[in-house]
Amino acid sequence: MTDNAPADPSPATSPAPSAPGTDTPYDAVVLAGGAARRLGGADKPGVRVGGRPLLDRVLAACAGAAGTVVVAEPRPTARPVRWTREEPPGAGPVAALDAGLRLTSAEFAVVLSADLPFLDEATVLRLLAALRETGADAALLTDADGRDQPLVAAYRTGALREALDALAAEHDGLTGLPLRRLTAALRLTRVPDALASFDCDTWDDIAHARARIREHGHVLNEWITAVKNELGIDLDVDTRVLLDVARDVAHGVARPAAPLTTFLVGYAAAQGKGDAEAIADAAGKVASLALRWEAEHSGGDTAPDAG
Repeated sequence: MTDNAPADPSPATSPAPSAPGTDTPYDAVVLAGGAARRLGGADKPGVRVGGRPLLDRVLAACAGAAGTVVVAEPRPTARPVRWTREEPPGAGPVAALDAGLRLTSAEFAVVLSADLPFLDEATVLRLLAALRETGADAALLTDADGRDQPLVAAYRTGALREALDALAAEHDGLTGLPLRRLTAALRLTRVPDALASFDCDTWDDIAHARARIREHGHVLNEWITAVKNELGIDLDVDTRVLLDVARDVAHGVARPAAPLTTFLVGYAAAQGKGDAEAIADAAGKVASLALRWEAEHSGGDTAPDAG
């Protein structure tokens, strides 16, 4: 993130809400510009982690937004967004935030940087819930060291616009201003989350994120998400059902039969409704077939000798 300095003192830290869900409508502003000097000027939003660009990972986390604005030069993205730029380009995060906010209309705005590999929708909802329940002007994530992260936060757009206008009047513009100047004017509540607030400023950060995603507890979901994104599939599938079918077929028939069978399950489902229920139905039929096959092979389904 561009500015990691702690904000000036404000209301006490509030614990994360126990219920992550919220029905709060919101817009999203994603800051994807910047020079990425610590990455040697690389295109940071386009760097892939877990097979997906960092920007697309962040856009997936705020997919529930009524409208999404990305402050950067336009590029292909996994879902439609609106594009804008700060004036002048490269004027810094406060100016970029102001440019993005001008294209929003919801009462609440989630503001995110484009380099958050572990951010998910549940965290976005937690921020909105904290904002709504506490009555604060902004709900910010804090990192592992307790530092405020104003680019992983939910804001009341009215209070944010007032603070931006006041800063612009005081400094004759917003160019080069640090984010802590902005958050100092707001009533804050804080949501600690060391993982979701982790951002990729260096190549070491990128390597760490890639390694963590490949750990056993993350790799399957990450891979399935990456595959669905690559194929343009928007479907929630119970992966346990497919894994169970693959296991039964590998055990009862032959190992190479497992991937071919799961392909056929998907093909059969696509010929029907093509939804999760159709996949479950096809998987159930194949699982039963695998059990019959195994019983036949082991002799458990053989009739007594008539002689």
